[in-house]
Amino acid sequence: MPETPDLPIVRTVAALRQTVSEWRRQGFTVAFVPTMGALHEGHLTLVREAGQRADRVVASVFVNPTQIAAHEDLGAYPRQKARDAGLLAGAGCALLYAPGVEEMYPADATTTVSVGAPAEGLEGDFRPQMFGGVALVVAKLLNQVQPDVALFGEKDFQQLIVIRRLVRDLDIPVDIAGLPTIRDGHGLTLSSRNAYLSPDALEVARQQNGVLAEAGVSAAGGADLAAVEAKAREALLRAGFSHVDYVAVRRADELGAFEDGTVDGPARVLAAAWIGKTRLIDNMAV
Repeated sequence: MPETPDLPIVRTVAALRQTVSEWRRQGFTVAFVPTMGALHEGHLTLVREAGQRADRVVASVFVNPTQIAAHEDLGAYPRQKARDAGLLAGAGCALLYAPGVEEMYPADATTTVSVGAPAEGLEGDFRPQMFGGVALVVAKLLNQVQPDVALFGEKDFQQLIVIRRLVRDLDIPVDIAGLPTIRDGHGLTLSSRNAYLSPDALEVARQQNGVLAEAGVSAAGGADLAAVEAKAREALLRAGFSHVDYVAVRRADELGAFEDGTVDGPARVLAAAWIGKTRLIDNMAV
């Protein structure tokens, strides 16, 4: 990943801290946007917003192996390093942190992180390795960058909840900001996975948000949540999704279930469904 004229790139913790320390000496505030690369407008929106919240923006590009299961094929994850660097520079990023695996996870490292309840259920049922890996890498990145604020998208809503709990429980001095999901003109959430979809599959994918919106209206109106979730699952299958992992209406704060089966406070409807070999997640406020 060659350094661009407008975007310095560092690959070690020592070099990262040297730059951030110099910014601190100059009185600058620091915002951080972690990514796994293959950037799209959703990521760039986070970077631009970060620039509104702090004097300097650090973005990271690191494909984290600890959150990707063996069957998910780490090697197949899209990597577009030069393109990503150019996009970050254009969005106002001041420094790209692009460590290698050996920098993030030395061979003799043994520490793990388990967040507990917020990581259980939903994505945790279907990707049990994910949130332990997310918690570990985010804890390391926040410790390495030491930003004033870190920005995450609400598209991965359970991940956002996990990170907020991580920061609270470990007393990490950073503000975690969640930004609304960025969608295309048809309402489909922007994701690197969308590149895997054929034109016909895209037409199917673009119906997911409508199904969730309808479920949210029903839930907000007092409908029985089990019935709402079942109806939404059936609607996704009729739309052409090949399999539905879950549709769930949960409490918005930490994604707990509504005990009496109806919504009695702020809520979120979340879903994960497959089109062939591509798994798409989405969520929205109720």
